Amino acid sequence: MPDTQYTRLDEPSWPLMNKFYRAHQSSMKAVRDAQLWVARRDGIVAALCLRPVSGGHWLTGLFVDPACRGQGVAAALIAAATQNIESPVWLFCHPDLRDFYQRRGFAFDPPMPYAMVERLSRYARSKPMIAMGLEP
Repeated sequence: MPDTQYTRLDEPSWPLMNKFYRAHQSSMKAVRDAQLWVARRDGIVAALCLRPVSGGHWLTGLFVDPACRGQGVAAALIAAATQNIESPVWLFCHPDLRDFYQRRGFAFDPPMPYAMVERLSRYARSKPMIAMGLEP
């Protein structure tokens, strides 16, 4: 397996994340008020956003190049991004991904601030979504 580096993007490099998402026809976008993390080989092969929210962080935009899936890239990227976070990390995902996130230490249906509960409720109106949480 090629050598992979897991790093936080500096602000001038943020457009590279959107270019990566677009190259894979993903509707995800880099969030300006977030920590942007990438996995790189020759170029970006995975990305995620870690956005500060009331009481913790919200993990969004996790996407791995389909050619690199099943190689532990997502797990290592999540671990790198959350390593020094000293507050809960929440995410919303399709119920089919519950086992994937549980293997990474996330718990199903975590306690969340009201703003996150409201956000989940809005998202769940249009597609199946569950909340997962990682305690520090």
